[in-house]
Amino acid sequence: MNQSQQPRVLCEVRDHIAYVAMNRADKLNGLDMAMFTEMIAMAKKIRKDRSIRAVVLSGKGDSFCAGLDFKAVSKQPSMIAKIFLKLPWTKQNIAQQIAHCWRDLPVPVICVIQGNCFGGGMQIALACDYRIATPDANLSIMEMKWGLIPDMSGMVTLSRLTRVDIAQELTMTGRQFPATEGHEYGLISQLADDPAGEAQQLAQVIASKSPDAIAATKYLFKKTWKADTWKALRWERWVQARLLGRKNQKIAMANGLAKDKEPRPFQQRSSFK
Repeated sequence: MNQSQQPRVLCEVRDHIAYVAMNRADKLNGLDMAMFTEMIAMAKKIRKDRSIRAVVLSGKGDSFCAGLDFKAVSKQPSMIAKIFLKLPWTKQNIAQQIAHCWRDLPVPVICVIQGNCFGGGMQIALACDYRIATPDANLSIMEMKWGLIPDMSGMVTLSRLTRVDIAQELTMTGRQFPATEGHEYGLISQLADDPAGEAQQLAQVIASKSPDAIAATKYLFKKTWKADTWKALRWERWVQARLLGRKNQKIAMANGLAKDKEPRPFQQRSSFK
């Protein structure tokens, strides 16, 4: 099988954790049409699998993702229209979906960053719930280099992670900066020499908690972050009411009260959206 025939996205599920990897290492996991299609399809597949409680998203090889593959675009000019145009019955175009689909999942997504994380790759990372990077990872909101703006949900995520002056400077210059600087700006959650190992440990801790409460927490923060006080309080009450008395909440309560006993396993995640 040659490189063009290989799956662009790999996934292995272990202990309720989906390990998803972009699989185009020879192109620094550059985004071609197949990558767009397969990434979105993988997120949809994970959403339907209620046994999954966390996702670890990474890129094979030396880099997380170098962004849009402009060589692939030049060979397939119709690709820009396909990813940019929005169908009337959808809220996002394909370019936005490849990043925002991870933010939309009901389970936490932990991004592992090494090497280059540019342009579209950066926007995919920003749409994840946590970003763990090697200190020397090389980051860039690179669209300005091509005379473009970030249009893959970056305007949603940047506004929640950093100050507007920082976001504007990084976007207007398109400059490259190390993960240590990204950590100072709030764009990187954690620096680690072994980000994959740290991501796995975090995912394991999350997967050990009530999957209903984890999904509810992600949903609650999405609805209330930067919302006004009364709106946030209403969402708190409504989300908590949906958790109280459910089977997984009762199991969590029993486990919390039990002493020196093997904790009861949680059931599959309830639908929460």
